[in-house]
Amino acid sequence: MVNFQYKDFYDVNDLVQVVHVLRGPGGCPWDREQTHESIRRDFQEEVCEVLEAIDRKDADGLKEELGDVLLQVVFHTVLEQEQNGLTLEQVADGICKKLIYRHPHVFGQVQVSGTQEVLSNWEELKKKEKHQHTGADTMDAVARTLPALWRAEKVQKKAQKAGYQWPDAQVQGQAVCESAAGLDNPEDGELAVGRLLFAAVQMSRLLGVDPEQALNRVTDEFIRDFRAQEAQK
Repeated sequence: MVNFQYKDFYDVNDLVQVVHVLRGPGGCPWDREQTHESIRRDFQEEVCEVLEAIDRKDADGLKEELGDVLLQVVFHTVLEQEQNGLTLEQVADGICKKLIYRHPHVFGQVQVSGTQEVLSNWEELKKKEKHQHTGADTMDAVARTLPALWRAEKVQKKAQKAGYQWPDAQVQGQAVCESAAGLDNPEDGELAVGRLLFAAVQMSRLLGVDPEQALNRVTDEFIRDFRAQEAQK
């Protein structure tokens, strides 16, 4: 039995201690074996489950799933603490400083006219903070682990902010059709499909549509239709 104080109510500091206990002598063999890489996918899956709870408007589920995400944050922090001395307090310090720096209209003397100026200032401060000097730098910084449609959308937005002129809706529609026609006998099927999807994402932006939500909606529609067809057999 490990040395642990049981309580009626636990806080974040207790969660840190629980993870230390799990990783320590007499703890859990599985937890002791884990690395950043081994639980990397778990983090992604937990975030997706948070989004699922939000979509369902499930308050109890959201509390549980946010707890799972918090566990991932603490677990990765403890792993870093064991290797490099990082603490959860340092993680909190870092995000607090970032928020203060990127909100000069709240914590400083900057005046803004509204949300758009806030977002514009945020992007400029982020570029300065990350030492991004060109539009390509900002696009290259978009996480490659994002869902591919969202990554394409975000890169396209950053290209536009950097001065890239995207075609209008009519021309973009033709580009989608041309990309689809190129699938007849492509030398590189992956590249051909990728170009089609990239063009479709740009069309989504012109229509003000979230490409991930659009594809999920059509996928859900397909499942409903398939279920109905099965029921008729």
